[in-house]
Amino acid sequence: MAWLFLIVGGILEIGWALGLAFSDGFTKIEIVIPTVILMVGSFYFFAKSIKILPVSTAYAVFTGLGSFGTALVGMIFLGDKVSALKIMLVCMLIFCIIGLKLVSNQPKEEAGV
Repeated sequence: MAWLFLIVGGILEIGWALGLAFSDGFTKIEIVIPTVILMVGSFYFFAKSIKILPVSTAYAVFTGLGSFGTALVGMIFLGDKVSALKIMLVCMLIFCIIGLKLVSNQPKEEAGV
């Protein structure tokens, strides 16, 4: 369940990162309110995940998912520059996230912490 919380938190992070971009420096209240809600939700799910997962792994995955998703959304929908190198680096990022999942230690409660 902790990994699900972490993934949900990472997805919400994509939303609030994009909200920051569209809020025009927090001047568009109709964008600011959902952005803040997404921020709170994102950190709530992240906090739930670190009750079980090691914080080092969880934080790396959390920020990596947010970075990966934001980069993809930017390239696909927002007209961000697309290059072979950028795609390769974004793919490496997701492979590293998957690698962290595969090599992560036992959850805290199973490890007796």
